Amino acid sequence: MSMRLQELPLARALIQAAIGACLGLAFCLPAVGALASEQTKPADYFLISRDYNGGFLGSHKIFSEAGPDMREVTYCGRSYWVRVVTVAWTEVEVENNHRVRVEYSKGLGWRPICNDPDKQVTLTDIGIDENARYVLRTNARYLASTNRFSAIRDSFQSASGNDRQKTSYHDE
Repeated sequence: MSMRLQELPLARALIQAAIGACLGLAFCLPAVGALASEQTKPADYFLISRDYNGGFLGSHKIFSEAGPDMREVTYCGRSYWVRVVTVAWTEVEVENNHRVRVEYSKGLGWRPICNDPDKQVTLTDIGIDENARYVLRTNARYLASTNRFSAIRDSFQSASGNDRQKTSYHDE
């Protein structure tokens, strides 16, 4: 019993020191709130390439919201937004006998959530009829100009869909 009475002042001193170090509870709470918000941040999603031993080889970020020059795709029933080069990269990695999966992290390590994304989305699926290695080599730069000129060409086609070109804006 006498030991507990001796420990009580020590515990009280430690508590007072902790409160004093924080300069009062009002200054400590914002720091605790900041730490909590960092732990609950949204997960980051990536296509990750691994070797036969599970070692990391490379990755491409995939997004849950649309961005410039992105295409909407579905992996394992969930919608994502990706760049064309990401799909091309996936195809090349699989050709090189690397394992590609959708993985996510909330800061506690990577967790695989979808296998075989290469079998679910291909360049053809997103309207690209080019070789995956060519798309990677050119960083898909040619696609924007090709699509822009295709849109201009298509604007001069007749409304009935035949191949006869319009001779003027008023020609329907």
